[in-house]
Amino acid sequence: MFQATRNFVNRNRRNLAVGFGLVGAGYIAVQYVGNKLSEARNRMMSERVAKENINRRFQQNQEDCTYTVQALLPTATENIVKDLPVESLTHELQQKKAARIAKSTAVSTIDVASDAGLAPSTATAPVVASMKEDDNQSLQSFASETFSAVPGRDAGEGGSAAPAEKVQRKTKLQLWDEIKISSLTRSFTLLYTLSLLTLLTRVQLNLLGRKNYLSSVISLAERSDNDPTIRLEAHDKDTAATVGGIDIETNQQYLTFSWWLLHRGWRILCARVEAATKEIFGPLTPRDTITLGRFRELAMEVRRIVETPAPGEATSSSPDEIAWLAFLLPPRSEEPTVLAESGTAPPDAGPQTPSPKLRRLLDETSDLLESPMASTVLAHMLAVGFEMLIDGKLANLAFVSKAATVMRAHTAPGTADEESDASVMPRITPVVEDSAATKFASVLAVLARQAHDIGSGAGNEYLAAMEKGTQLEGFSALVYSSNFEFAAAQAQELEQMSS
Repeated sequence: MFQATRNFVNRNRRNLAVGFGLVGAGYIAVQYVGNKLSEARNRMMSERVAKENINRRFQQNQEDCTYTVQALLPTATENIVKDLPVESLTHELQQKKAARIAKSTAVSTIDVASDAGLAPSTATAPVVASMKEDDNQSLQSFASETFSAVPGRDAGEGGSAAPAEKVQRKTKLQLWDEIKISSLTRSFTLLYTLSLLTLLTRVQLNLLGRKNYLSSVISLAERSDNDPTIRLEAHDKDTAATVGGIDIETNQQYLTFSWWLLHRGWRILCARVEAATKEIFGPLTPRDTITLGRFRELAMEVRRIVETPAPGEATSSSPDEIAWLAFLLPPRSEEPTVLAESGTAPPDAGPQTPSPKLRRLLDETSDLLESPMASTVLAHMLAVGFEMLIDGKLANLAFVSKAATVMRAHTAPGTADEESDASVMPRITPVVEDSAATKFASVLAVLARQAHDIGSGAGNEYLAAMEKGTQLEGFSALVYSSNFEFAAAQAQELEQMSS
């Protein structure tokens, strides 16, 4: 048996060698393919985990942007409301009205008492009660027409009272004009400030989020302790310098540059808005009747003047677009002032200039804010904000008596794709025609109240509307994901500059 087997092997030695070779090659091939498939599967799983991780980090970053805007906005609102005190002007006007009514009551009481042959105290009670009731009704309404001067009143009064009445009428007209301009300017300035603050915060936090994410991922790859934790900050100085991470001090200094918009930038913007408002709304008086369509046209004309660049104010990319950067970030000569005012530097330290890392961050931020996409996003947010103020609030609060309720496909403000089925929600909504009219004073009253809603922190409807849609999120994603491949080279260049 063994001899037969040996003879069989000898006779088929070549065939057996080839067979075993094929089997071995097949086994090796199967093992190779299996390993490659396993590597591909692991790589796909790693990529999926990485994408989920970066998407989760990105979404968290956008929520942080919203919370940051809500935290910073009240500071700007307080400054704007303090500079444009509509409520105090209204209170002063009401006091003058009450004083005038009291004076008229006293004169009328004396006349009635003398004509009836009664003591002044006997005739005073019913007259005073009636005048108080009328006075309370007029003072409760900001849109009361009784605040305006009554023509021909001086003809029946003595010569000594006429000059005083003329002075009072002039003062009241001045107060009304200040209330008119302040109400409009305050609401429009707050809309611009909210939009600019949202854009600036998105750029700042997404830039830092991008750099910190890249730093944490590379730090994780270089660590040998098998710790899978991804750190938000690059605490290792050498790692931060070579992979694009930013140290905490630079982060804080960079974020405090929003101080410029909250304390200085809005003033420059407010002066621009106020000049445009006086030019467009100057001829109107609170007693005039205005339609919704006419007010929208005037508001858009104010926007056109504000957003049309004067000589030297246009962006480098487009001569028809204003450079918003002057409102958002300080000029280089003012940067030490911002660092000092923000409190990041020690009180006894002298003027500080931005470090090379901070300088690069500020330059990159300036480039992003001046980009055409940033202008497009800002224009979209402003359009949403003014649409919500005029068509969403004024139309239903000041012109509500002319509203007609109809069934229509309602598209939420700020939705980018208005043709998408997901963005259209058929429901009963009040539609106010452009021909609906009301007293201009009623519009001013609504604007005075809406200013506080525009500048509120938590629960800000205007901010929620501006953040809807894909424009702002797409711009944020572009900032967050751009220049990953160049981060290490830029960090090395910064290190060489600092050394």
